[in-house]
Amino acid sequence: MLIGSDGMVTFAALRWLADQNAAFVMLDRDGSVLTVTGPVGPSDARLRRAQSLAHQSGAAVEIARGLISQKLEGQEKLARDALGSSAAAQTIASFRCLLTSANSIQEIRQIESQAAQAYWSTWRTLPVNFPTADLRRVPEHWRTFGTRKSPITGSPRLAVNPANAMLNYMYALLESEARLAAASLGLDPGIGFLHVDTDARDRLACDLMEAGRPQVDAFLLDWIIKQPLRREWFFEQRDGSCRLMASFASRLSESAPAWRQTVAPVTEWVSRVLWSTFKQHRRTLPPTHLTQSRRREGKGKPHLHISAPPRPPRLCRSCGKQVTAGYQRCGSCKLAVCREELVKAARKGRVASHSPEAEAKRGEGRRRHAAAIKAWKPSHQPAWLKQDTYLGEVQPRLAQVAIRAIRTVLGISKSYATNIRSGTRMPHPRHWKTLARLVGVSGVIDTPET
Repeated sequence: MLIGSDGMVTFAALRWLADQNAAFVMLDRDGSVLTVTGPVGPSDARLRRAQSLAHQSGAAVEIARGLISQKLEGQEKLARDALGSSAAAQTIASFRCLLTSANSIQEIRQIESQAAQAYWSTWRTLPVNFPTADLRRVPEHWRTFGTRKSPITGSPRLAVNPANAMLNYMYALLESEARLAAASLGLDPGIGFLHVDTDARDRLACDLMEAGRPQVDAFLLDWIIKQPLRREWFFEQRDGSCRLMASFASRLSESAPAWRQTVAPVTEWVSRVLWSTFKQHRRTLPPTHLTQSRRREGKGKPHLHISAPPRPPRLCRSCGKQVTAGYQRCGSCKLAVCREELVKAARKGRVASHSPEAEAKRGEGRRRHAAAIKAWKPSHQPAWLKQDTYLGEVQPRLAQVAIRAIRTVLGISKSYATNIRSGTRMPHPRHWKTLARLVGVSGVIDTPET
């Protein structure tokens, strides 16, 4: 996979790629597909003939309905589960139900367009995070997903913010994989069913990628929700369009194998639908070169599992450095953030401690303890429990007692119980007997108090 248009390639290199059964994909930095070539093999002319006659045989409507139904199913799930919009998910589901009665390509396009409006409306206010150190260099319109229509072109082309630029680039990867999948099964990538004929794209590749778009959307959504983007990954053209740096585009290209596995079963399904239009060939099925599903079924193996695309890098939310899994900030930034959070918590605690409710609660506690001290008499204390006994026998054993237990038996605050256990404060003598019983210190048998 080549990104950009700098450099050269020799015929010998292209021949070596063909010998290795490898494809050659050339992508522009704006996400458009420039060249896609794959291994050349014999193709069945009957399949291409069925593809050309799909609009007359009715297979075009069936294929378009199936592709858009799978797309809307994925969008509905994303809108409900990931974006938390039950209303949008219900709207998409209602449009998906209308597909069963759609009998023309034009009706299917209209349904897909209306569902897309409800779907992308849930993305509009989605925040796009950047590290705190990069925020001063990030334009305001980069910090939300915004609309899919670029103000430059009125279409998704030439996106003006990083999130849409990433999405366009991964759609280009999906399109290139769809084109290779169609060519490997003997289909013509240019003869499609759903999209309008144009010189700028392969219609069948664009049709096939419709079913895989929700998987690309889910990957991007998970990225921008969980991890920040770096400012250095993007640059802005003079016309305002946002582009990807070559190093970052290379990182996104690592997701191509996942999109290849996504379009593989879709392409084979389209091939089976076309093959079934010929009556004399309905009993036979076309080969499954992409998924090897027929071979797997014959050997009793499970269906091919679609691997997940690579996870995005974990970055510090403050400085943008890469961090280990499970952490949101690096070591140096974590100290500064914790210090700031502690200062904020202390400030809130001071305000809360001087509220009328807190003052009333403290006053009630002081009155209660004052009444208990006034009611206590030295004669209530056992003769053996003196100050020396408390300091020498009871106090050292309190270090093995939980603070919660001291608070419970004495009915005091946590800070007071902590000071009593550490010995920094000596409790009132009326508490000595309770503490002695708590740590297991006993003298002579207590006589009934008179």
